[in-house]
Amino acid sequence: MKEQVKADARAEFGAARIARTEALVVAAARELFLEHGYAATALTQVARRAGVAPRTVYVRFGTKAALFRRVVDEALVGDAEPIDVAHRPRAQDAMTAETLTERLNALADVTVGIADRAGALLEVAAQAEGAEPEIAEAAQSGRRETARLCKEFWSRAAEDGLLASTVDVGQLATTMDALLCADTMVHLRRVHGWSAAEYGPWLRNALHALVAADRLR
Repeated sequence: MKEQVKADARAEFGAARIARTEALVVAAARELFLEHGYAATALTQVARRAGVAPRTVYVRFGTKAALFRRVVDEALVGDAEPIDVAHRPRAQDAMTAETLTERLNALADVTVGIADRAGALLEVAAQAEGAEPEIAEAAQSGRRETARLCKEFWSRAAEDGLLASTVDVGQLATTMDALLCADTMVHLRRVHGWSAAEYGPWLRNALHALVAADRLR
């Protein structure tokens, strides 16, 4: 029994040490990707900034593309927990709140949070897509997921009686997809210099304008 307790304690300590090391590497990588871009950042630089051996970075993450994806994934949700955006509480509010206004506000909160935490990284990702197939595939997967969530949002709203029967759910989903997608965030940053603080009010107004008051119940 004592041996099992000791083994469990060692395993817990080892897991905690790995988590701390990965957190240091991810934080260092985020800083360097934002400072120098994707192409000019090397794993050896990340190791140096994190204060770990280069081999540690290779063992824990394998490739620069894999490390970058980890950095982006954590920025999207705000932590290292293995729970994607769609299953976070505020995202669930967007699908289940009692009124359409509450759902739209929750969805805006989720999207603006992503813009605040990951907007600059998404711009780095856009630059890296042409050179890294793994990043390009991840970006395309993200686009497909955004489109799916937009379709689910309006389908649920219709099923829950929050839309008039004449509303074109497909058109609403497509328009919302264009508003929420990462490419739009990147465009607004590059062309208009918008931060999340500027993106937020625009997005909320645009989402609520998608459906006219006389078409809602």
